[in-house]
Amino acid sequence: MEALSIRKARTGDSEFVFTVKEAAYREYVEQVWGWDDNYQSERHNREFASHDFHIIQFNGTDVGFFITSSTPDTLKVNQIFILPEYQGRGIGSACMTCIIDSANLEGKSVVLQVLKVNTRGIDLYRRLGFTIVGEDSIYFQMEKSPELS
Repeated sequence: MEALSIRKARTGDSEFVFTVKEAAYREYVEQVWGWDDNYQSERHNREFASHDFHIIQFNGTDVGFFITSSTPDTLKVNQIFILPEYQGRGIGSACMTCIIDSANLEGKSVVLQVLKVNTRGIDLYRRLGFTIVGEDSIYFQMEKSPELS
């Protein structure tokens, strides 16, 4: 993998984060609920103010972001999005591997949910060892148990 790095998001990254989310996620949202610009913008502003965002950089260029949260037993991937023009280069896999490795060090499972219409995401998570542990009409809940050393 070329130079992949992660940095904590700054206040000025809010617009970039929204741009990435719209570029990477809009087609799926449109299929499930329809995309409403005002709702998505308001939701983004609330999320950006209250979550710990990390910016994914590839060769010094901001290309995506992720949000995680923890419980004593799990590390949850709340969101991970890569700009479409950088998808398919192993960046998402490398980021998820870092997240998985971090969780393994703490003996935690990694959990996430993915829209059922996001077949590329589901395939990625399965390749990384996630299994479907639940579902509702819209999402699959997936989990990867910690690897025992």
